Amino acid sequence: MDNFDVVVIGAGPGGYVAAIRAAQLGMQTAIIDKEWLGGVCLNVGCIPSKALLKNAEVAHTLRERGKDFGFTIENLHLDYAAAVKRSRQVSDRLTRGIGFLMKKNNIPVIMGTARFTARDTVVVTDNQGQEREVKAKNFIVATGSQPVAIPGVTVDGQKVISFRDAILQEKLPASVVIIGAGAIGLEFATIWSSYGVQVTLVEMLPRIAPLEDEEISSELQKSFSKRGIKIMTDTRVMSVEKNPTGVLVKVAGKDGEVVLEAEQALMAIGFKPNSLNLGLEEIGVELTDRKHIKVDERMSTSVPGIWAVGDVTGKLLLAHVASTQGILCAEAIGGKETKPIDYTMVPRATYSQPQIASFGYTEAQARNMGKTIKVGKFPFQPNGKALGLGDYAGFVKLVIDESTNKILGAHMIGPEVSELLPELTLAQQNDLPVSAVAGNIHAHPTLSEAIMEAAESAEGHAIHI
Repeated sequence: MDNFDVVVIGAGPGGYVAAIRAAQLGMQTAIIDKEWLGGVCLNVGCIPSKALLKNAEVAHTLRERGKDFGFTIENLHLDYAAAVKRSRQVSDRLTRGIGFLMKKNNIPVIMGTARFTARDTVVVTDNQGQEREVKAKNFIVATGSQPVAIPGVTVDGQKVISFRDAILQEKLPASVVIIGAGAIGLEFATIWSSYGVQVTLVEMLPRIAPLEDEEISSELQKSFSKRGIKIMTDTRVMSVEKNPTGVLVKVAGKDGEVVLEAEQALMAIGFKPNSLNLGLEEIGVELTDRKHIKVDERMSTSVPGIWAVGDVTGKLLLAHVASTQGILCAEAIGGKETKPIDYTMVPRATYSQPQIASFGYTEAQARNMGKTIKVGKFPFQPNGKALGLGDYAGFVKLVIDESTNKILGAHMIGPEVSELLPELTLAQQNDLPVSAVAGNIHAHPTLSEAIMEAAESAEGHAIHI
């Protein structure tokens, strides 16, 4: 029988990071996973999708903008299977890297499905049905989440697919209906439209990217429409039926009921936690109504010695949030002082084309809170680096508390804006006024100059607009 200080259940971005940090703090640590190291993110999520998005960017440039860059290509052939192959190579390389880190930190990897039989014991069943009992002083549950489907609709992996199927399939459909205009739906709309797929994006809420600032959503909708993506907002999916050639998606919106016909439908409407069938409730771990594991600010559950991090906690379903929680949790177990996570100020990114990046309060949220605000805004169109890249749609928008001059939120859409977030989140975390960002010298020409000029705009003295 195995006995450890810490056992982590789930080897995704929250789990493996927690395991490494626990081992660094001198605790005897093991990790359990039923499928793979790196979890969904590294294997069928955020990493391979970014590789596909890069291929899509190149494909879009060659198909739609070749003349702008001086390329004339006759009989252009786009091999999507090659793009998928490259994405698998990227994913596999990082997954092997996680395996190396486990060995480096002397963390045993136990493959199988874990279930609690007592507060200090799990039984791990491997894919041959063999059982292994593992004991620990502390368990960290990092089992993640899984996609949900519309009630009554079966995801078959062929005609009705999940993001996992979409990542792995090597042949593109001629047409697709994407149900849900959050990050996953927007990213696949970008990928597939770049290769000439007829994309229809259906969103139940009034706008795409519904959690972002309204101006961001509006700008993205303009860009998507230019790409030929059909967008249907305020539209509810009533049913999805399969036929010999694909799917029939019945929707109801402003114009009544309409049937959309396509080769495939992608379900991208959200996730549910992987918290069931673990034996958690049997040992007294409290769950929310939506079956997320309840945790305090140190990631501790209602049962001493049982901890949880990542999607299964329902805080923010982002890989970097899971990793941050994992480090915090390991340090809490190790007796270190920890700082609670301010989830409102966590950076978020959507890797559509153009990219979206944001944190903090939107303009509407700040005003609804009764804040007296000022807004600094700067477009990428006058930015020399963006013009040189040939990618200058979008803008930087800063929401500032007028009384303190502190940053309440930042909302960006444009080229590589996800890379521009850290300067702003660091300023916010350290209570720097927006004038500090405006006064920070930025190299020229860089995309980050747009941040400086948005800050200058908030101060009333932007130079290039």
